[in-house]
Amino acid sequence: MHGGVIDSHPMRGKFASLAILLISQVAAMGVWFSSSSVIAVIKHTHAIAAFDEALLTNAVQLGFVIGTIGSALLSLPDRYDLRRLFAASALIAALATGLLAFLPPTGPIVVLLRCVTGMCMAGVYPVGMRLAATWARGDLGLLIGLLVGALTLGSASPHLLAATGGLEWRTIYGIAAACAAASALLIAFASIGPNIRRATRIDVAKMAQAWRQPSLRLANLGYLGHMWELYAMWAWLALFLQQTFTARGIADARLQAEWLTFSVIGVGAVGAWLGGWLADRVGRTAVTIGAMATSACCAAAMGWLAQAPLAVLVIVALIWGVSVIADSAQFSASVAELADPTSVGTLLTAQTCAGFLLTLVSIQLIPSIVSALGWRGGFGMLAIGPALGCVAMWRLRNHPDAARLAGGKR
Repeated sequence: MHGGVIDSHPMRGKFASLAILLISQVAAMGVWFSSSSVIAVIKHTHAIAAFDEALLTNAVQLGFVIGTIGSALLSLPDRYDLRRLFAASALIAALATGLLAFLPPTGPIVVLLRCVTGMCMAGVYPVGMRLAATWARGDLGLLIGLLVGALTLGSASPHLLAATGGLEWRTIYGIAAACAAASALLIAFASIGPNIRRATRIDVAKMAQAWRQPSLRLANLGYLGHMWELYAMWAWLALFLQQTFTARGIADARLQAEWLTFSVIGVGAVGAWLGGWLADRVGRTAVTIGAMATSACCAAAMGWLAQAPLAVLVIVALIWGVSVIADSAQFSASVAELADPTSVGTLLTAQTCAGFLLTLVSIQLIPSIVSALGWRGGFGMLAIGPALGCVAMWRLRNHPDAARLAGGKR
């Protein structure tokens, strides 16, 4: 299919291409997390307004939503070479991030460039999942789980920087931009696997398949339940831990909270990889239901553990960190297995768009709920998402189309 030595050794081509994809994805996604890392570093020496902090974070999220909507409507991942789409997106993101090193840390132009960066990530994250899916042969859950695990480590990195400090903030932007530019070059050396069928034209009606087809609708509803909890938990856990440690009189409460938050989010990478490996063997719905039930229980309990023994708090937090992300890749894998082959890229992009749009709501709701009901109410509100997600995935498990999941393992 691609010519040369790689095709004569398909497994070697698969492993080499996936290794290149994984490295490229991690390198490109660094621009996503760079603002959070920069904020963590600036806070060591300067005051930054909460409004400006929120703008920098939400600009990337909003840009990603805009980018995924455009990509899905134009069916870009199903019509063009995935590697070229990835490379172009990573290169533009590198330029937008590199410019930030020459600007003040906040301001309208900075927000605009972060929004552009988020739009470009729509050509990196879902496209990377689509590229991984072209190589799947009984291991789709693990392949996408590896990519989600890499994203998880990236999400944890700002908390490590906040705990350790070190690099100057302009340097962080510069390194992130250089890594994204390198990923744009590196992805050209990856091959596309045999499991791909391209669309020949734009078909906006394909977007409706995500809701019209019952099995896809249930998989997407499960994903939305998962996303309701995930990013809000990642965004607000550090503040909860800082307040809890301060109330307990723990020395260096902020630093200790950042270290624990880094550990909780970072250990989720193991959860994503383990969840993918397990789902390919016991089934997508089994793993997603188990993970969401566990994370919902952790969310419901966490706010009540402020005065519990410290060991109990830490253990529950770590279990939450593993379970909250263990199922993430399996919703994407389910869409890839349930969708028409010519619309997989479009529907994966649409799924991530809807999920990240929902995160903007749950992230913003937490402070209001916490001010009215405390952390018990705030984290308890997050538990509603995975609880409803369990219902959706249980219904999918009993749907005839579930036979197409994980080679019939559901």
